[in-house]
Amino acid sequence: MAKVLVIEDDKDIRDSIVYVLEEEGYEVVSSESSKIVKSIHEIKPDILLLDNWLTEWKSDANGEQISRELKSDPATSHIPIIIISAVSNIKEIAEAGLANDYLRKPFDLSALSDMVKKHIIPA
Repeated sequence: MAKVLVIEDDKDIRDSIVYVLEEEGYEVVSSESSKIVKSIHEIKPDILLLDNWLTEWKSDANGEQISRELKSDPATSHIPIIIISAVSNIKEIAEAGLANDYLRKPFDLSALSDMVKKHIIPA
């Protein structure tokens, strides 16, 4: 069973993502805070869904920065990252963060599901 790490500060969006992915058989770990990234080696996700604008971002990192750090670390560079945001330049943000893909809010839950399937590496 593939494990998905979801970092999204909007509870309703996070709950929707978790519900859909669990219904599809994924194990989902979710957090409203980027602080969970410190535990990524213990969590060992197969994919990371990462909100770009976390409410804590002024005192912490935003999704683009987190993605770039994870992709620059040989121990985590293999983890596919999908950045989620409502900003119009999300494609550029995802590219700058070295993310594998991006999803613009609001998004269709089936589009989310398809994107996760596309990036999960079969075991």
